Formats: sequence, C-alpha cells, structure tokens
Amino acid sequence: MKSLTELFNSHRSIRQYKPDAIDPALIEQACAEAIAGASSSGNLNSISIVLSRDAARRQRLWELHHQQDMVLQAPLTVTLCADWWRTRQWLAARGARDNFNNLIGYHVAAFDAIIVAQNLALAFEARGLGICYMGTTLNSMRGIAEFLELPDTCLPVTSLVVGYPDEDPPKRDRLPLRAFLHDEVYQRPDAAELDAIYAERERLGWERYLSIPRLRALIEEHGIRSLAEFYTSPHKYDPDQHAIDSALLRELLVDKHFLPEDARQ
Repeated sequence: MKSLTELFNSHRSIRQYKPDAIDPALIEQACAEAIAGASSSGNLNSISIVLSRDAARRQRLWELHHQQDMVLQAPLTVTLCADWWRTRQWLAARGARDNFNNLIGYHVAAFDAIIVAQNLALAFEARGLGICYMGTTLNSMRGIAEFLELPDTCLPVTSLVVGYPDEDPPKRDRLPLRAFLHDEVYQRPDAAELDAIYAERERLGWERYLSIPRLRALIEEHGIRSLAEFYTSPHKYDPDQHAIDSALLRELLVDKHFLPEDARQ
C-alpha cells in the first residue's frame, strides 16, 4: 500500500468509475481502520457509517445527490453521520442525565464524523480505490436522513462515492502554503500579498472552467469575468441559495433536537 506521503500527494477526486464490485471484507477493514485511527471527543464514538450498495437504493441516492452519475457508476456510497442517538440511549439505560441533544452535541459529532470520513478516504485510496466527497449531502440532509431512516439526533454530514477509478485526472492545485500558515496570531495579507496568494489559483481555476464547454457557455452568456465571480454566481455557490439552505438546515437541526424549538426562524 502507498505511504501517507504518497497518498497525500496523489489524492484526486474521482468522478468516473468502473462497475467492479468491492470485496465486503475490504470495506469492513477500511471502516475499522478509519474508526481506530480517528480521534473521538470523550471517546464517545458519536458517529455512524451507512453503506449503500444496493443498486435500487443508490438510484434514490443519485436523485438526492442532484443526479450525479458517479453515484450510479460506483458500487458503493458511504454516508457519514453525526450520531448521538446511540449514546443517548445508553445514557438513559444507565440512569444518566440526557445530553448532546444540543448545538455543541451536533458540532462535536459532525467534526468527529469528518475526521473518520477523511481516514476512510485514505484507507480506500491506499487500496487502489477512488473516492469523491459529495458536497450535495449538505443540500439534501433532510431527504438523506429520511431515506436512511436516521433516528433523532442523528444526521448525515458528508458522503463518499467509492469505487475503482475509470479516469486518471490530474491533481488539483492548492493555494501556496503561506496562505494557510499563521505564526502565533492570524496574519492578515495586504492587497498585494492577497493578489500573489491567489494569482496561480485564479489562473488555473479559470482555465479549467473555461475548458469545459457547458461551463464556458454559461460564463460567456452571463458575462462572468473571473473565477471569483463564478464562485458566487448562480452556477456555483449562489449566496441566495446558501441563505435558503442555511434556513433549511436550521429547521432540520430544530426538528432533530440539536437546536431548541425557539431557534426556528
């Protein structure tokens, strides 16, 4: 298997998959390793992993994930959940006070689930599999929670599509290291430094989107002039849609008892 350094430096999001099945023993071993290697707040293990392999059920997940075809191509979709239901049942059975049905509970469990998700991504990639994180989990949390029959204080926070790659895309660029590292306190870049930090990202990202005919047509049709404008256009991360989705998330957190009833908007 690849070393961690090799895994980090070769990671790509894979969006085209072969239909080849994945050995169930491999999946279980990868999950076991991901959990064993993940930090867990209080060692309370506040996460659950739902494996979706049945073709008919993945058809429904395809719909929930905005009809991204990789969900149908790959033989496995993994949903990582922030899960306090199991812990709260254990607390009640032992006569302990109820807890974690609050915003801190959601915050802790969601972050623990993301830690396990990244471990799981590495465990799969180390075995020659490809993965892609599904950001659409956030847009379809309620529908996914209902479809997977998640109980109270249990919500999906991210998903992985997993399978054998049927493409070999180049590795994506990242901002230079100096953009991420801060010595002792946050270092606010001035305008010139900000331009320098984003110069290569803007060039490569803009070239990539313009190379995709469908996106180039949208960019030209709507007069989008830069990568920054594209990122906040209706075709990428629309602020108006984010406001709607934020309100829906608040409602869902109330319904799942991670926020009090008076937190409804």
